[in-house]
Amino acid sequence: MAAIMKLKTLQGYLQDLRGFAEPKIQLEQYETPAHIAAAALYTIQTQYNGIENKLILDAGCGPGMLGLGAALLGAGAVTAVDIDEEALEALAENVQDMEINNVDALQCDFLNAHVCRLQNYYDTVLMNPPFGTKNNAGMDMKFLRKGLDLSCDSVYSLHKSSTRSHIQKKVKEWGVKGGVIAELRYDLPATYKFHKQQSRDIAVDLWRIYHPTS
Repeated sequence: MAAIMKLKTLQGYLQDLRGFAEPKIQLEQYETPAHIAAAALYTIQTQYNGIENKLILDAGCGPGMLGLGAALLGAGAVTAVDIDEEALEALAENVQDMEINNVDALQCDFLNAHVCRLQNYYDTVLMNPPFGTKNNAGMDMKFLRKGLDLSCDSVYSLHKSSTRSHIQKKVKEWGVKGGVIAELRYDLPATYKFHKQQSRDIAVDLWRIYHPTS
């Protein structure tokens, strides 16, 4: 088995990726910071062997920070899904720049039941879902539920730490298992006009949620 890429090396690659050209507030488009993505992916691989040679779904992929990071860590194949055409254009440029050949992009509404019918198909589902603020209340939980439908093993998802007890309730309600496997700091830069501060430091949890049989 090839030695895993060093965390700093992975973060360095991810820092060079293109982001959103014009982020859309209605889609809650915030870029996953390279240090968060690298730390999350490194944890998933080293602690749970969840990436190398696995079938990966990057749900709501944006420019591809998580999916491309997974490819760099030796994923078998990555499917990257997003509703936004411009985000997928940025992803395509990143794929080309990094000369990665095992990432397939699909433009669709991830939550549309008619689109992703591959029940329990992917080993690992990665996501940094919309936090469910503004007009998207509950969107984060819808992403999580859909991810569980499509995974045969685990969903790894980033959520604000302030939602921890709510997610714990949902995990119990859905009859699945899960917990926080890493606590991270999300330095959210001022992205939209309504942001008053230059950046905000947000506590973020990396969750692993899985079916009891996994």
